[in-house]
Amino acid sequence: MLALSPRTFLPSVLLAIVLFAFFRPDHFAAVPVSEAAPASRPDKRIAFSFDDAPRSAGAFLDPDERPRLLIEALETAGIEQAAFFINPGRITAHDNDAADIAAYARAGHVLANHTASHSKLSAVSSAVFLADIDAAETWLRDKPNYRPWFRFPFLDEGRKNRAKRDRIRAGLKRRGLMNGYVTVDASDWYLEDMAVAATNAGRLMDWNALRDLFVESYVQSARFSDELAWRTLDRAPVQMILLHETDMAAMFVDDLAAALKRDGWTIVTADEAYRDPIAHMEPDVDFADGTRIQMLAAERNVGNRWYERNNQKVAKKLFAERVLRD
Repeated sequence: MLALSPRTFLPSVLLAIVLFAFFRPDHFAAVPVSEAAPASRPDKRIAFSFDDAPRSAGAFLDPDERPRLLIEALETAGIEQAAFFINPGRITAHDNDAADIAAYARAGHVLANHTASHSKLSAVSSAVFLADIDAAETWLRDKPNYRPWFRFPFLDEGRKNRAKRDRIRAGLKRRGLMNGYVTVDASDWYLEDMAVAATNAGRLMDWNALRDLFVESYVQSARFSDELAWRTLDRAPVQMILLHETDMAAMFVDDLAAALKRDGWTIVTADEAYRDPIAHMEPDVDFADGTRIQMLAAERNVGNRWYERNNQKVAKKLFAERVLRD
């Protein structure tokens, strides 16, 4: 748990000051994450992935410290192979981002395409979007542990524009790229945004409560996706969890992995996840946005497809009540 993890004892004086401010005297001991009884579904397998590497500075850590801590946390968690979806357009000659990404590969993790500049498909032309994919491929294709997978930024696969969706699907096939879909999401990027805003505003945050909210939300989301998959497919596909290369991922991913294991999940590699038959399904939906299981459920007219904490109003209220103690 976080309060006992050696990763919290960082050499940065600034972070030490932040830690002192965040911890209250009654929270020095780790607080267990609140969890319901594990679900009894069979074959609960899940893999980990991280979007937006290299990511800009977060609320707590130096951007160059974050990759080292994340690699350490993945090893502690027993996550042998996660997938990192890379935006090479963010890398410059004046930072250590290329070396940080190489470190992920050396640690056994795999690298895949997230466009060079994090383009949003519904906001740009098909030609611009495909060019952004190609720019990322040029940087990635000769890197160690590269995989020919592409993940749509924002999970935006064209939304209501079927013609654009189909042009990009065809473009990916011509390039030999598979859609690196996700199935489990709890909007960690929004938790990170709220933590950054609170830090910038000088607010005190309950670090243990932030950890618990992060972990609890993803365990719930995994359960939700498992249940939705059974209602939609009558089976359990290998789940792919969506995280981002954030400070919270570096600090809490080992706690999340431990909670998932207690909930009956087996953590597998990204390679195993993308061998699941749903990797070859292309849902024909009116609104192409979201997780693969959500879109498959929409295609089959299965209701109750959205995990509630991905609603920003719900997430903001929980953050205010539990982390800020408002």
